[in-house]
Amino acid sequence: MTVSPHAAPTPVLPAGPLVTERLVLRPVRSGDVPAVTRLWTDPEVRRHLGGPVIESVVRIRQRRIVGAVGIHAVVRAEDGVLLGLVTVEDAGRNGETEVSYQFLPEHWGRGYAREAVGAAVARALESAPSVVAVTQEANHRSRRLLETVGLEHAESFVEWDAHQVLYRRRR
Repeated sequence: MTVSPHAAPTPVLPAGPLVTERLVLRPVRSGDVPAVTRLWTDPEVRRHLGGPVIESVVRIRQRRIVGAVGIHAVVRAEDGVLLGLVTVEDAGRNGETEVSYQFLPEHWGRGYAREAVGAAVARALESAPSVVAVTQEANHRSRRLLETVGLEHAESFVEWDAHQVLYRRRR
């Protein structure tokens, strides 16, 4: 297949929903903003993400999140409850496709994050040669999730004054 150098890049995940057994990953809607704001301000969610986001930044994010490319609301299919976000950045860390995620604490431990992140990684690998994810070394739950969906520890480093680990999965 020949690709024109002027062709627009193919999105890693389509703008439409990605459906799994229990979940729907779709663009963020205006009605999602209160739950998404909780993700940014909840100390437990933000424990390994640098702490709660300050109010002025939250207000900016609230204006930009609806329909933002690459940011997917994860909702439970049966009732439409927003559980968290999965972000897939086409040219993320060092030009590789990067996945990140955060879920509300009341939905932890039920396999939702594993299901959503696993589906997003699988879809991304349909067009990207690799997917990476970064988490704090101390975030053992996140590290276990990344390993469960097939990413492997690739490197360790210090960033934001904390020990970080980068995981990678190749197509």
